[in-house]
Amino acid sequence: MLSQQDPAPEAPRGALGGIRVADFSRVLAGPHATMMLADLGADVIKIESPAGDGTRAWVPPANALGQSTYFAGVNRGKRSVVIDLSTDEGRATAMHYATTADVVIQNFKPGTMERFGLGYETVAEANPGVVYCSISGFGDGGGKDLPGYDLLVQAVGGLMSITGAEGGEPQKVGVALVDVLTGQNAVIGIQAALRARDDADSPTRGRGQHVKVNLLSTLLSSLANQASSTLETGVSPQRMGNAHPSIAPYETFETADQTIVLAVGTDGQFRALCEVLELAQVADDERFVSNELRVANRAALGEIITEKLSEQPAQHWIDACMARKIPAGRVNSVGQAFELAEQLGLGAVAQTGEVRSVANPIDLGLTPASYTLAPPHLGEHTGADWLPATNNR
Repeated sequence: MLSQQDPAPEAPRGALGGIRVADFSRVLAGPHATMMLADLGADVIKIESPAGDGTRAWVPPANALGQSTYFAGVNRGKRSVVIDLSTDEGRATAMHYATTADVVIQNFKPGTMERFGLGYETVAEANPGVVYCSISGFGDGGGKDLPGYDLLVQAVGGLMSITGAEGGEPQKVGVALVDVLTGQNAVIGIQAALRARDDADSPTRGRGQHVKVNLLSTLLSSLANQASSTLETGVSPQRMGNAHPSIAPYETFETADQTIVLAVGTDGQFRALCEVLELAQVADDERFVSNELRVANRAALGEIITEKLSEQPAQHWIDACMARKIPAGRVNSVGQAFELAEQLGLGAVAQTGEVRSVANPIDLGLTPASYTLAPPHLGEHTGADWLPATNNR
């Protein structure tokens, strides 16, 4: 408890307070990364061409400020400065931002920033402590000339080959997930490089480094068990709809009125499910007594479960399963998912002025995320009155 003499506690400073970011990225992966950095306290300067980030034009829908919701969803917390990199004056101004920043992030096609005189080697020579993050589709080697589009990477990276109905056509995921995951990898790499730079006991103390992330490598690392099984067996997995290659029952099922998911991961949960379904004999059926056997006899098991589930509506089964701690739930719409998060007190919505967006998912007890600036209008903060004069070191 504070005494009368104790000063009032200051508002918590973000975990990345004092870190300045010169953000040359656009569209999704880079802006998603820099928005997360801004949420955590970094000062992010979004450097845009006179035409602006291309996602500004991706309407409808639009938010309360008339902005593209695509753009607004990954650009809160930033200041927008317009710089024309095709001019000598513009490149000189951009270099000033780059050499006074702790972090530079860009997702141009490999070689583009070098042609502008803003590549890593040039910036690091003037700013040795800079953490310079480059995001590309396929790296800066043999894939440097390949276009880095999320849909393309989902295709050539194998994700579409395992997504969709069994025997059906390949499907993309319903959001540009590879871009999002790559942005998160960029945040991890940037924070690790900042830690190495600022660690008093590190041989790299005071030195920044070049952080590189690419969409294809991110996707391959995110394939998790599917990638592991391919590498170990030499056999590529196939599309299975909503089923799991190694667990059963672990998929969608139809009830009397709606689709639900059952995610039964243990033998104990399976026995409890059989009791809920009044199918106790199924738990002792020699075809289903272990997970390995249930996977081998997935089709037969699915028919038994589906027939029983058809007798009652979804909520009946969800309530019964959850009472026995059996993972079960309906297939929600995105709106229903936000309603669920609100019911659970997760604080999933951030408010910046009139704009609502998804809150940062990282909950820090002492230095929580904050949302102080609404997504900027193009060039809203262009001007010399606050132009940084030096970096923070």
